[in-house]
Amino acid sequence: MADYDYNLTDWAAIKRLSNWYSGDIHDVLDGRGPYGYLKGISQFGVLKPGQVICGPVSTVLYEPSSRVGQPQDIYHGAIDAVVKGGILLVDSSCAEGSGTGELMSSGAKTKGAAATVVNGTVRDLAEVRKLDYPLFAKGMSPVGVSGRMEATHYQVELNIDGVRVRPGDVVFADVTGVVVIPAALVGVIADAADELGKNEVSCRERILSGENLRDIWPVGSTGPV
Repeated sequence: MADYDYNLTDWAAIKRLSNWYSGDIHDVLDGRGPYGYLKGISQFGVLKPGQVICGPVSTVLYEPSSRVGQPQDIYHGAIDAVVKGGILLVDSSCAEGSGTGELMSSGAKTKGAAATVVNGTVRDLAEVRKLDYPLFAKGMSPVGVSGRMEATHYQVELNIDGVRVRPGDVVFADVTGVVVIPAALVGVIADAADELGKNEVSCRERILSGENLRDIWPVGSTGPV
């Protein structure tokens, strides 16, 4: 288990990141080393119009298991220990089945989690949506995990389709998708997103005032050659 100290979380940078959207975040992350987009993971829970989710990650890893009726101590423990404002990132892609539904989402919301992101399927969506809880996943399925897999590790590094995710990294999610920001880059990405976002706001105002888009974007453009 990775012993990450969530007191090190840059909450000020997370607050600034939350002013923007996933396209901005990935634009400024792209080219700085990591490719943080979690492909195929999309919104299944509730988001208010324009709402974004941003917070430090706690990770959970499932592995294949033929045990039936096994306890879910690892996942339950991760939920119980999640930092307020944190995000649970669960990799349950190893087998068919949904380990996240109404009860896991209820527990996460009660403990103060900002969202749950699942590399796999989820279920009980009608009930989860009644909770007004943000849930992201690759798909949905009523199939349970008993006899198929079980959570075996908490706070370990995950590799999700080539994207490495460590406890304490920051997840940014909105209606468009989910992006992971390495903890060491959170302040840098927040600075860059602020700059890009301000430029976009300025350009939007000029577009709405009637100027030609090709004359003002990208910023610094001198217009068509």
